[in-house]
Amino acid sequence: MVATPIGNLDDISKRALQVLGNADLVAAEDTRHSRKLLSFFGLEKRLLSLHEHNERDKTARLLEKLEAGQSIALVSDAGTPLISDPGYALVNECRLQGIEVIPVPGPSAVISALSVSGLPTDRFLFCGFPPRQTGKRREFFQSLKKYTATLVFYESSHRITDCLDDAVAVFGHDRYASVARELTKLYETVKTAPLIDLQDFVSSDPNQQKGEFVLMIQGLSQAEKSDESAIDVDELLAALLEELPVKKAAAIAAKLTEHKKNELYQRALELKEK
Repeated sequence: MVATPIGNLDDISKRALQVLGNADLVAAEDTRHSRKLLSFFGLEKRLLSLHEHNERDKTARLLEKLEAGQSIALVSDAGTPLISDPGYALVNECRLQGIEVIPVPGPSAVISALSVSGLPTDRFLFCGFPPRQTGKRREFFQSLKKYTATLVFYESSHRITDCLDDAVAVFGHDRYASVARELTKLYETVKTAPLIDLQDFVSSDPNQQKGEFVLMIQGLSQAEKSDESAIDVDELLAALLEELPVKKAAAIAAKLTEHKKNELYQRALELKEK
């Protein structure tokens, strides 16, 4: 598994060039793209296409070559193979059949973007490309809204403004986020701000709507978790008050939450008066 540059060709590693040079065959997501890359470094190799539409059919053929003792280097169009790119079926089958799979690490848009975003990186969840349709995209975001890890997405130039619109609608105006555009390329941009400001930044400048994007959204904060727990307590008290007096409802709610009974009693009185 050979990682290749996501933009700046100087980012290719010495080891990657050695492996590509010694491989019997290079399996590539787009052979035209990879042939240009190899030619730039003076490498002439046999290439075989391996993309999302033919991966399962080509895997058997590649396994035969591996079992015959050949070495195969797998590359995607840019970055680390399998990260929102083809290769899973091949790697999984190799593992099942005891064929050695070796990583040749290098560029990755996910890791590169996180490292400069200014968002928490101790825990993150890579979510790939969001759904294309607004309704499904909002449902997808809604399912991730309570995650405390930083959320990482890829997005295309055609959908970045709509994606940010939906992110604001679901995560709120104030949730911090970062957009990394055209990483390692000439017009690289990294902007970190509240979602509403990012939305304005991208939508107001056509140049910021071009290229390849990594969108990162900060996870649910402790303050937001507290706000959400307050809403849950209200729902719990409301349900209890339908069957119980205020004092009893507050006592039960206190046992089921971390809130004090006196606080819940006062809140229950307020809800009762509504």
